[in-house]
Amino acid sequence: MKDFKEFLLRGNLVDMAVGIVIGLAFAAVVTALVADLVTPLIAAIGGKPDFSTLSFTINKSHFLYGAVINALITFVVIAAVIFFLVVKPVNALMERRKTEPPVGATTRECPHCLSQIPVAARRCAFCTQEVAAAT
Repeated sequence: MKDFKEFLLRGNLVDMAVGIVIGLAFAAVVTALVADLVTPLIAAIGGKPDFSTLSFTINKSHFLYGAVINALITFVVIAAVIFFLVVKPVNALMERRKTEPPVGATTRECPHCLSQIPVAARRCAFCTQEVAAAT
């Protein structure tokens, strides 16, 4: 019983459980956004976006390819909404809030032959021309 209690109270297990719960709540928000706002907007522009009635029959087997088309459209729309309304804004916010200093370059371009040389080099290893000290 003690080992089970330790397993349940480990930090990474609790963090993972919280992440899954938050992820499920976020998925519900994105699904509602797509179903209630984006899909009606697409329907207003391009007509009714429901292909579930499309099907064909071969040897008494009924194939509902419209459901597959609906699933593909839903996937693409959800992926686009997540990318443009979540990923891009969060990346832009993280870029603005970045606190670490930029990593310095270790090479520079030789002005004579345009090859990459170390920043501290005084002579190009490729064309053997003298180069000015890096600033």
